[in-house]
Amino acid sequence: MDKKYLSLLAKEFPTIDSAVSEIVNLSAIRSLPKGTEYFFSDIHGEYEAFLHMLKSASGMIKNKIDITLAKTVSGADREALAYLIYYPDKQLKKLQNKGELCDEWRRLTIYRLILVCEAVSAKYTRSRVRKRIPKDMVYILDELLNVTDDVVKEYYYDEIISTILDTGIADRFIKSLCELIQSLAIDKLHIIGDIYDRGPRADIIMDELMKMHDVDIQWGNHDISWMGAASGNWALIANVIRISMRYNNFDVLEDGYGLNLRALAVFAGETYKDDDCELFMPQTLDDNIYDPVDTKLVAKMHKAITVIQLKLEGQLIERHPEWNMHERDIFRMVDFDNGRVTLDGKNIRCSTRTSRLFSATVRCRSRTRKTSL
Repeated sequence: MDKKYLSLLAKEFPTIDSAVSEIVNLSAIRSLPKGTEYFFSDIHGEYEAFLHMLKSASGMIKNKIDITLAKTVSGADREALAYLIYYPDKQLKKLQNKGELCDEWRRLTIYRLILVCEAVSAKYTRSRVRKRIPKDMVYILDELLNVTDDVVKEYYYDEIISTILDTGIADRFIKSLCELIQSLAIDKLHIIGDIYDRGPRADIIMDELMKMHDVDIQWGNHDISWMGAASGNWALIANVIRISMRYNNFDVLEDGYGLNLRALAVFAGETYKDDDCELFMPQTLDDNIYDPVDTKLVAKMHKAITVIQLKLEGQLIERHPEWNMHERDIFRMVDFDNGRVTLDGKNIRCSTRTSRLFSATVRCRSRTRKTSL
């Protein structure tokens, strides 16, 4: 058994020197303070709040700025520096428009960012920090972050920063420093369930997570539902669309994943033209940016896709009797013509309002009978 493991290790560390080097490296890492780990759960598509928490490391970056610069920099300037680190592109553009982006500001900002970066990177080995630096900035940043002689440090900084300004790469360098600080502020990221549904853009969250250097995810039931939909399960496709309609969330479907909902809108508008679909009015948590839709039409679409989902689930349950889920086959419990429903063995007459709902659903049944769904 030992030979088996040693053979596998030999592929990665073929010589004694390479194995010893890795042992020394791991021992050094073990002696350092533990890196900061963050846990997020139930994000539910709220990308703006999530990204801000991620970029600010839940306030840890601001805390490092205060500890490092509190004695020499005003509170307002520390706030501005923190915002620059979180949103470098946005802040640089804002300063440019206001005419405040001068070389003196750049020089002072680079110096302050280096000090903050030194504080944030203190928990890591030099090699680990280098791996997170943009390739075209590795040499410069590595030199700036590892000057140990205090006598020459100030002079060394001035020379390098002056060269950065003279060569016209200062703004790009500032952006790289900000992104490096963001990266170093979070060592590991743990996502505990439910990235999708309700909020406007779960796809943006996924794009950001794919950029992370160390992240693990415990998928939630909402995430599994989207995976099933992406795999082609018709019932789950209807389910993710239904939840999006419930929260008036068109952006994630149409702009995020390119799903055209026009066919559903036309079908629902025609089928329920005489029905206000009051019970299906959406809960609007966020406004659609790219595709604002009238809430009355959304209610009709919500009802239509709900009926379609229930039919698809009923068909799925019928094909798999071994699941023993017949109590979830909702349509088989309803007498649409007489407005009655059987629940827990009891046949119940529905209210007038619900009877109207049933009548409208019957019309939807007759229309969808002819479709592939």
